[in-house]
This record gives sequence, structure tokens and C-alpha cells, in this order.
Amino acid sequence: VYDGGYTRIFRTIGCIGDSLSSGEHESRDEEGKAGYHDFYDYSWGQYMARNAGIKVYNFSRGGMSAKWFMESFADSCGVWTDEKKCQAYILALGVNDMYTKQVELGEISDIDLENPENNKPTFTGYYARIIQRLKTIQPDAKFFLVTLPNGIDNLDGDTHAKLLEEMAELFTNTYVINLRKYSPKYDSDF
Repeated sequence: VYDGGYTRIFRTIGCIGDSLSSGEHESRDEEGKAGYHDFYDYSWGQYMARNAGIKVYNFSRGGMSAKWFMESFADSCGVWTDEKKCQAYILALGVNDMYTKQVELGEISDIDLENPENNKPTFTGYYARIIQRLKTIQPDAKFFLVTLPNGIDNLDGDTHAKLLEEMAELFTNTYVINLRKYSPKYDSDF
């Protein structure tokens, strides 16, 4: 689909994610050391925006985790403001949370539906707080939760995917984009 297809039903979409969402490119300095740079214009969200003729916000950055997003980045990027509220949000977090192990992955019982501030300090708790906070700003928004890509095998992507499926059952208007099941393998050929 080259014109955005049904994605065009949304006028505004917010992408919350890590380097896989921010169009990150790798560079090399004179000594061969790697550097990493977010080029949002090359992100899949901005390609989608151009193809569909819609507004897509990048609330993403290389290295992003759910914890970092909730503790500081969300405030600095303005995701909670009325000016940037969206009709849909795509959440693609988990790689850095699971890789750095700053917090435990957690489980669905870490979520307090009555008071999100009481969510446990796990990936699950922080991730759910993102959804819960956005629902207070835009109650009718649709949420698309993206699993880890197929081929990232050094992390427990199947457990992550199962957790996102459980969240989609827990929250209204929430769906899973299962890259583990339906995407090409994320490998050197890809």
C-alpha cells in the first residue's frame, strides 16, 4: 500500500519508541568508534506521515526505555500537551528495557487500573502508565503496541509479546502489532 491505506483514517499519530522508531543512523569517527544519531525524517513514522498525508509525532529517541520515557522524556517532548494529543499512538518500547535490565519485565498484575501512580516500577508498570496517562488526555485514542521484531533472539521477545497481548485485553481501543509473528526476520539480510 503506497498511499497510507486505512492509516489515513487517523489525522494525528504519536510514535513512542526507541532507535527503531527514531530513524537512528550509525556513524563512525576518525578512530572507527560508532556514534548513533536520531534522524526523524528517516523514521518509519515519518515515511507513514508522508505516504498517508497525516501528522505523525516522533516521541522517540535512541536508547529509550519505558522508565526513561515516564520519568523525564515525556515531559521534555511535550507528549502530554493538548497541542500534541493524537488520535492514535504506536508504542514500540521494550528492547532497551529488556537489554539494560534497569527494571524487571514484570507482569500484568503490576498494573493498578484505579491509580496508575501505584503501578509497580517494572517495564509493565511504566508501559501501562504511558497508556493510562494518554487515555486521560485523549480517551478515545487507539493504541497500537508493537512487539519486539522477529529475529531479536537474545531477548525474551515471546514473553514481551504475551505481555502486550494481555495489555491489549486490559485496555480499551488497544491492539497489538505482532512483529514476532508477522514481520520479516530482523537479521543482517534485512
